[in-house]
Amino acid sequence: MFKIDGADVKGLQRFENMLMVAGEKGPVIITRALNRTGAMARTQVVRSISKETSLPQKMVRNIVRKVPAKESDMVYTLYGAGGDISLKYFKPRETRRGVTAMVRGHRQLFEGNFSKGGDFSRGRVKLNMGGHVYMRLSSERLPIVKVSSGVIIPREMVESATVEIFDRTVEDNLPGRLEHELGRVL
Repeated sequence: MFKIDGADVKGLQRFENMLMVAGEKGPVIITRALNRTGAMARTQVVRSISKETSLPQKMVRNIVRKVPAKESDMVYTLYGAGGDISLKYFKPRETRRGVTAMVRGHRQLFEGNFSKGGDFSRGRVKLNMGGHVYMRLSSERLPIVKVSSGVIIPREMVESATVEIFDRTVEDNLPGRLEHELGRVL
């Protein structure tokens, strides 16, 4: 019986006899099918997280890592690395009231924060601080701290609709990929 992450995958029992006939090529077939299906699922996960968080897909793709299946260990794993993402990556705009950024699909105001220096009446000066958004901790010029968005990709991977999208992609595509790989070998 086939299991992926402890859950039964329906529709795969019909391949057990074919895999027995394939003999020692069976693990290779399963590994190829798992890796191809996993790549499809990763694409859908990246799209989903990007849409939910308003982050560029390229950035999400760099954060969502994969460990492909091997013949000795037939498990395809996706994991997220990193912590709270800086507001810099959410298209910040500085206004008189603070900084606005596109977080989770709508523009939010972060009142009193800044990303440039100077006065609005004399013109803003771009600070050489990498485009990050900062907040003053007191009425003094310093200290300042970098502002984060509250979006953490590893948490988004397990709490949002991303888990359902991953499961649905695997259920829809894995039987077809197994059939395809078996057809190539047999």
